[in-house]
Amino acid sequence: MFRAVHPAFLSDLISLPSSIDVAVIGAGAAGLSAARRLARAGVAVVVLEARDRIGGRAHTVDREDMAIDLGCGWLHSADENVLCALGREAGFTIDETPPPWRRHAFDLGVTPQEQAEFAEAWAAFDERVAEAAKAGDDRPAAHLFTPGERWNERMSAISGALNGATFAEVSTLDYHAYRDTGVDYRLVEGYGSLIASLGEGVPVVLNCPVERIDRSGARLTIETARGVIEARSVVLTLPTSVLASEAVRFDPPLPDVIEAAAGAPLGLASKLHMAVSGWEEFPEDSQLWGRSDTAQTGGYHLRPFGRPMIEGYFGGDLAWGLEAEGEAAFFDFASSELAHLLGSSFPKRLRVLSTSMWGDEPFSMGAYSHVLPGLGDRETGARARLGRPIEDRIFIAGEATSHGFYGTCHGAWMEGERAAVEAITALGVDPRLSDPEARQG
Repeated sequence: MFRAVHPAFLSDLISLPSSIDVAVIGAGAAGLSAARRLARAGVAVVVLEARDRIGGRAHTVDREDMAIDLGCGWLHSADENVLCALGREAGFTIDETPPPWRRHAFDLGVTPQEQAEFAEAWAAFDERVAEAAKAGDDRPAAHLFTPGERWNERMSAISGALNGATFAEVSTLDYHAYRDTGVDYRLVEGYGSLIASLGEGVPVVLNCPVERIDRSGARLTIETARGVIEARSVVLTLPTSVLASEAVRFDPPLPDVIEAAAGAPLGLASKLHMAVSGWEEFPEDSQLWGRSDTAQTGGYHLRPFGRPMIEGYFGGDLAWGLEAEGEAAFFDFASSELAHLLGSSFPKRLRVLSTSMWGDEPFSMGAYSHVLPGLGDRETGARARLGRPIEDRIFIAGEATSHGFYGTCHGAWMEGERAAVEAITALGVDPRLSDPEARQG
């Protein structure tokens, strides 16, 4: 049963104060995590959120009594994912069914032998990336494709799902730095519902986009659509593409922050959820790929959680192009691919439940970050530059500042705590003494 979680009932929604110790900008996973940690330290904190809800790119909607995640949906590296433990503690249902990525339904489009050949090609590519990263060779990952390899386009399509961009746009060093334990779970009630529930009690001002941060004085002056607030420190959790667009202006400017954000832009991965009649004939939690000869193809998760639906996934250039055409374009594209695989009459059995449009959403401008080639060094690259404190009073956090868990909700959550501890320390408070959880550990 879907557990409805409405942000209005979960956070302490307040009016904008005139002054605060720390202002957190953004009520996604990183922002809520930072605010919780600051509050545990006894620091006066408020979260400023541009949207009319909390959760950021973790967003669950209710469709026909099913919890559907428009944003993040997988508890990646679940065996060490802090949000997996928090979800269990909060009473959420963790589904440990293995992901569908290696279970190609009906062998449609590719034979079992071809699936084995692809697995070998992917493993060989991964090894070449590892060798390049070990040598410090930070080039586009696509340069490590074997010329003429028949699976190069399929690998580019998968990169669209993994990185929101093709391997031609992805740094070898950064891609190799990602940590994956290979354990992936899901939340029956929705990942977005979990993040919203973890925002319970957090003081949030909604519909409050930040327009300018004046750092010329002893205190930071933050101009918002709902008024002005002064703060001793700021934890900034905006997506990199929003930062790079300079939707929030710094005065004096921070060109290095803008440049670093542009070096770790958000790619795009879009979801289309479709109800399907006659769903019983499909194996639960299995997958189809539309085509294997082009990167312009979608992946289709059949019966996630055993539900009577198909979750379509589209990444990179394909997702950007479909978003530009509008929501209906996703269904048109998916219908065409599924008709090719399952018969010309199959689209008549489909009905749209939801479509994500993260690229078109001005407070996201994409799905999750990847680092451009040449900017993936752990010490000097884009993520490292973003994560450095500015004047010991501006601290940037989010999935884009995580070296090992970028692109994930738990990476954002952990980075929010990291930035909060830095802010607490800068305020002269010992974070070890101020955190009951740390004392118990």
